[in-house]
Amino acid sequence: MSLSVGQVSRLAGVTVRTLHHYDEIGLLSPGERSRAGYRRYTDADLDRLQQVLFYRELGFGLEEISAILDDPTADELTHLRRQHELLAGRLERLRDMMAAVELALEARSMNITLTPEERLEIFGAFRPEDHEQEAERRWGTSEAFAQSRRRVAAYTKADWLQWRAEAAAITADLVAAMKAGLPADGEAVMDLAERHRGHITRWFYDCLPDIHRGLGELYVADPRFTATVDAAAPGLSHYLRAAITANADRL
Repeated sequence: MSLSVGQVSRLAGVTVRTLHHYDEIGLLSPGERSRAGYRRYTDADLDRLQQVLFYRELGFGLEEISAILDDPTADELTHLRRQHELLAGRLERLRDMMAAVELALEARSMNITLTPEERLEIFGAFRPEDHEQEAERRWGTSEAFAQSRRRVAAYTKADWLQWRAEAAAITADLVAAMKAGLPADGEAVMDLAERHRGHITRWFYDCLPDIHRGLGELYVADPRFTATVDAAAPGLSHYLRAAITANADRL
């Protein structure tokens, strides 16, 4: 059974004009035609369209995609391996972005003394100052907020790079523990939660157990926090919250 160009457009979420263009440049030519000469897309065509859209999502140009898909030495397994490698690279970049978001939302301070080049190297496209007003509105009267502002004002590029590396290491260990099936309220994972609390205390403010408990609740209550934490692994926000709660009870 084949589909019309309109049906494929609705199914794949691309415009009819885009499909016509793909046909014109030979990237995706429908395998069948109706008696009236209209394009009809087969299952094989839909499989190729899925590959096209995947590579487009990853930023490849149409000529590059055509060369990749028309490579006679590449079978389906080759494409899957390549896509897995590309997605792994994107995941790594998302983890770096997560660390930058944690800086803005957990540190509760935007007083960062770095050059534009250093900020780009450490935080990428993320702009901590975009969250400054909200952070001050929510926590501006707290001692933790004032303490954090005082500390980060003196941090150098080397300090921020060290902070990012330590944060990434804690996140990686939490992800590994979750994937290994370790219980969130077990000793090993509670120790990771304590490392998390100690990391905040070392770099920003005295994160007492009750403050840490509240931060854990924020991870699952605020969609922005949830998305940030879960960028490392789906479900990590709830796992970390459970570990933080258990560790706070232990303390």
